[in-house]
Amino acid sequence: MAAECMPITEKQVEGLFDRWNTSLATLNPDKVVENYAPDAVLLPTVSNKPRLTQEERRAYFVDFLKKKPQGKIDSRTIKIGCDKVIDTGTYTFTLSDGTKVPARYTFTYKFEHGKWLITSHHSSVMPESHS
Repeated sequence: MAAECMPITEKQVEGLFDRWNTSLATLNPDKVVENYAPDAVLLPTVSNKPRLTQEERRAYFVDFLKKKPQGKIDSRTIKIGCDKVIDTGTYTFTLSDGTKVPARYTFTYKFEHGKWLITSHHSSVMPESHS
């Protein structure tokens, strides 16, 4: 018998980004890292180094959170599969000094250990932005 797929709506997928963004607001890197699956890949906005472990992701967010970033989705496309979701589009980070950083993103999620976790997160600064 085939396993059931965990149902999720677009609104709930939007909520997964909100959960991540809210964790940024705590300024606690451990809270942010809880959103990621243990084997997730993070290709972060302001670092060249892929982060492949929770320790590497935590080290990235320790630095990034010093800027007190808050993200806002500008445009998005959501694709829902069986226990897998892709949310991709553009967002803008506002930093504590008022700087705005427009970027492109892709989050992929998988339902595991009873919750939706980020399995990959790619974020890159807009190539044509001149800030």
